Amino acid sequence: MIHLTTERLIIRDPLLTDIDGWHLLLSDAETMYYLQDILTHSVEASRQNLEIAVEETESATREKYFFTIENKITGTFIGSIGYTVNQVTPFGKLVELGYFILPNFHGRGYITEALNEVMRFAFVENDVYRISTGCLTENQASERVMQKCGLIKEAEHKFFTWHDGQMKGRVEYRLLRDEWQAKLK
Repeated sequence: MIHLTTERLIIRDPLLTDIDGWHLLLSDAETMYYLQDILTHSVEASRQNLEIAVEETESATREKYFFTIENKITGTFIGSIGYTVNQVTPFGKLVELGYFILPNFHGRGYITEALNEVMRFAFVENDVYRISTGCLTENQASERVMQKCGLIKEAEHKFFTWHDGQMKGRVEYRLLRDEWQAKLK
């Protein structure tokens, strides 16, 4: 089981006992506004999603590293962060990263703190070579997290995707292991 800690957070593999927080997260329309494809409408749908996430943690060929974020002192469920391995190369794994937290925890720096630790884990302990991520252009809070964590903007796509009844743009960011190491110096 992967279990990471920061000053304020525990970032760990999900457990079946996370169902209350998991459902609160996946069924919250505000939180899932940009992730409508995984929005759930019942505890049972959230439970199925959680069961798949827990099964993945036990896979010998694990490709998904999505973690529960909780408050280190109170144990309060905050959200989820992680990545999917898209390809394994001689340089290391190429991954796509994502994160989301409950609205009452927005603006407190939790995702920035969690992302910095997940990147450390990915580059140091999990043989990740490249992290890619992005968001819709209008999601400025998410883009700001990427910038604060030192990710590098690679592209801005205009009219990239259909979302919420209109065409929207998307920005793409990346960080390579050697770029991350240089950032630490």
